[in-house]
Amino acid sequence: MIRGIGTAVVFIAFISVVLWAYSSKRKSSFDEAANLPFADDPKPNERDEQSSRSNNQ
Repeated sequence: MIRGIGTAVVFIAFISVVLWAYSSKRKSSFDEAANLPFADDPKPNERDEQSSRSNNQ
């Protein structure tokens, strides 16, 4: 009996997490979190881009 209740509680928790993760309300937060690894990348200067282009030609 206790195992059945425990299984039901875990199943309900799993379904809750899945619904939370795929909620359209959370999409903007998850999109922002997905771009965090790129947030620390330095932005190239135009001067650096032009000098690297002229060196490659």
